[in-house]
Amino acid sequence: MSDELKIIHYPDPRLRKMSQPVTEFTPELKALAARMLELMKDARGVGLAAPQVGQNIRLFVINPTGEEGKERAYVNPVLSDPDGEEEGEEGCLSLPQINAKVWRSKLLKMQAQDLDGSPFEEQADGYIARIWQHETDHLNGTLILDRMGPVARLACRRILKELQQKWDDEHPGAADGKKKK
Repeated sequence: MSDELKIIHYPDPRLRKMSQPVTEFTPELKALAARMLELMKDARGVGLAAPQVGQNIRLFVINPTGEEGKERAYVNPVLSDPDGEEEGEEGCLSLPQINAKVWRSKLLKMQAQDLDGSPFEEQADGYIARIWQHETDHLNGTLILDRMGPVARLACRRILKELQQKWDDEHPGAADGKKKK
């Protein structure tokens, strides 16, 4: 299954779902995280959340430097103790060609589990804290589009329209299903 995974793009409805907690720490979970790291690296990203590969679970992986051995997986992450705010540019592998300035907390704590289910706690600031927040947003069905100002959103409307058209072309009838509900 994990070899078939690919990064999904906006407006795929799976990107808007609230992810479910991981309750079983299996070899399949480790395989999923490993495949996510491969996809992230191939796409030159620094983080990738399970919803971005169509999996509705609370898991994300990061490698902020791209260096071998710097990969991390976070299962059932909970962010806390935010301190300060700063604006920074973000992109998203599920929203190709879109970058936006987004306000995030400067400093955070995180409680999570590793791929074996062992709990751990970390604290980070700056770039890593930003990645944590971006990926946690994905677990909650939130995209950078939701954090962009109206001017930034207007600036990327052409790309969003192209992504919508590509989705519609690849999923004929999906838009009709939405209208019926």
